[in-house]
Amino acid sequence: MKKIQTVKIEKLSNSGEGIARINNYVIFVENAIPEDIVEIEITKENKNFAKAKILKIKHPSSGRIKPFCALYNACGACSLQHANYDFQLKLKREITADAMKNIGNIDTKIEDIEPSPETKEFRCKIQYPIGQTKISKRFLAGYYKPKSHDIVNIKFCPIQPRICDEIIEFIRKKAQEYNLTCYNEKTGKGLLRHVVIRHSNYSKENLVTFVINANKISNTIKKFAQEIYNHFETITGVCANFNTIQNNVIMGAETQIICGNSVIEEKILDKTFKIGANTFFQINPKSAENIFKYVKETIKQSFQNPNVLDAYAGIASFGIIVSDVCNKVLSVESNIDSTKLAKEVAKLNKINNIEIHTTDTEKFMKNCTEKFDVIILDPPRKGCEKTTLDESIRLCNGKIIYVSCNPVTLARDLKYLKQKGATIESIKPFDMFCHTLHVENVAIINISKN
Repeated sequence: MKKIQTVKIEKLSNSGEGIARINNYVIFVENAIPEDIVEIEITKENKNFAKAKILKIKHPSSGRIKPFCALYNACGACSLQHANYDFQLKLKREITADAMKNIGNIDTKIEDIEPSPETKEFRCKIQYPIGQTKISKRFLAGYYKPKSHDIVNIKFCPIQPRICDEIIEFIRKKAQEYNLTCYNEKTGKGLLRHVVIRHSNYSKENLVTFVINANKISNTIKKFAQEIYNHFETITGVCANFNTIQNNVIMGAETQIICGNSVIEEKILDKTFKIGANTFFQINPKSAENIFKYVKETIKQSFQNPNVLDAYAGIASFGIIVSDVCNKVLSVESNIDSTKLAKEVAKLNKINNIEIHTTDTEKFMKNCTEKFDVIILDPPRKGCEKTTLDESIRLCNGKIIYVSCNPVTLARDLKYLKQKGATIESIKPFDMFCHTLHVENVAIINISKN
């Protein structure tokens, strides 16, 4: 094959590359979107497919625009910013549809995707790795460059609240004044690994956490944290998270509060939640609200006073949201910090019909004899184990509502449930992560006991 070719991009792959074909031979093209006509250079070739980069855009797609972020080409966070928002939504719906067809053999119609209410300043959880320049020791904080661990020093990020930029800039400056060191992945030495900010869209509070390569909080870190806490009125707490393991996992298991409060408050629909440093909570609260509303309305329209199992529950967000249209909710989560917060949140919202269990979902289901009208599954990206799906079928007398952040594993799991006799009623995508390939989906599954 010639190294230089002109091709038309047909569709987008799950990994975000444009797909073109020459005589049915597939070529994956970086930074290309459907309808682009581009001149490409083949960079890798084997018998099944080739990889390529764009040399020239001869005719841009109708969806192609100039990215609004000045760091788009350097930063690896927003891979779809070169497509307008309506086109992004179209692509994400197609990604879901392709996964259902090609992986799940699911012919259920994909509903229209629910857009994010905001496409800028929506990201309420920021996790920046921290580094230093070799000579001046100037501090860097930002996302990684694509396919690397080189930090892009981000002074302004348009997808997160402005206050987060201000806090991080202050941290960069003060860290140097305090002569702090940054963690080196190769040597395993250095103190500061990441800075994590949780921002409340509701209260505008901020919780700052430093991930440190240490097992205790030094006096220097205490003074450093106190100065940051004192400088910003909206910072309600500063924490230290301990991570001494030489890997790429961001946060360790233990977090300690240094000053202020260890949680911030967020409001979803009419419920108030508490979010800690390690708490799983959706990064786009307004889009999350659309998902919660959809799940709650589905239950309300389908059942009267149902018994609901909320699995992989985190801080029992779904269970707490739907509790007022249910007879009883049973929430299951393995993380003890999350279940402690869930109990506080249930009390705060005066919810008396929820039971919160600290245990592994699969283990709980195996030992459970109670039946449920609705089972809500909200697993991590890897999806569910087959045993969990089997137990869900056994325990469910009505519907499984499967909330997924990964169309591939959702399609795999829906295929398995279908093979076991379940009916896939509907699949609705939601845009939670604007300007990226990620798409959230809610599948409604009917479990027939005939």
